[in-house]
Amino acid sequence: MHFVIMGCGRVGSTLARMLSSHGHDVAIIDADASAFRRLGTSFEGQTVTGIGFDRDTLIAAGIKGAYAFAAVSSGDNSNILAARVARETFGVEHVAARIYDPQRAAVYQRLGIPTVATVKWTADQMIQRLLPSGAMPELTDPSGKVVIAEVPLAEQWIGHPLADVEARTGARVAYVTRLGQGELPRPDMVIQQGDLVHLALMRDDLGRVERLCDLPPMVH
Repeated sequence: MHFVIMGCGRVGSTLARMLSSHGHDVAIIDADASAFRRLGTSFEGQTVTGIGFDRDTLIAAGIKGAYAFAAVSSGDNSNILAARVARETFGVEHVAARIYDPQRAAVYQRLGIPTVATVKWTADQMIQRLLPSGAMPELTDPSGKVVIAEVPLAEQWIGHPLADVEARTGARVAYVTRLGQGELPRPDMVIQQGDLVHLALMRDDLGRVERLCDLPPMVH
């Protein structure tokens, strides 16, 4: 598949090398030709010097046949503009933009453009690990209504089936992180010590579900 990346900084160059190493066709755009040195001599993709939201630059990078477009330059405005051009002008279905301002990221997420707000995401993840309780959304649909969140469970849930969590909360178990590895839920899966349970639910229901999960399970 063909991928177009705007921005050859640390993130863009790493992303380009990763995709190329997996056998994908990659074109990377940057206004500064010297930035391409980050790619190393083994990079076999295409480098395009230019402005990432310029139509001619995008066409030169093969945007018309692109499977996906990633805007990961250092500028929020440039990233979101380029992402919108890729989606709205060239019809690229898979588009993502790196946004440093979390408030902007939330707005564009609701517009249907997936964003990665690096500072906010990292802060959320740190809070999630540091606080004794408190569900933090990990993934949100474009409308902002549906979330996947890691919801802390009371210790008494250990040994109980995942199905009991769904029955108690009305949420669905999206996946479980066990010993650092993600696992899809199975009908016979039982909660173990150290499991991180990630639930899919409505954002407005997050507080209620968190309170229920903080209580011991019901005894049958």
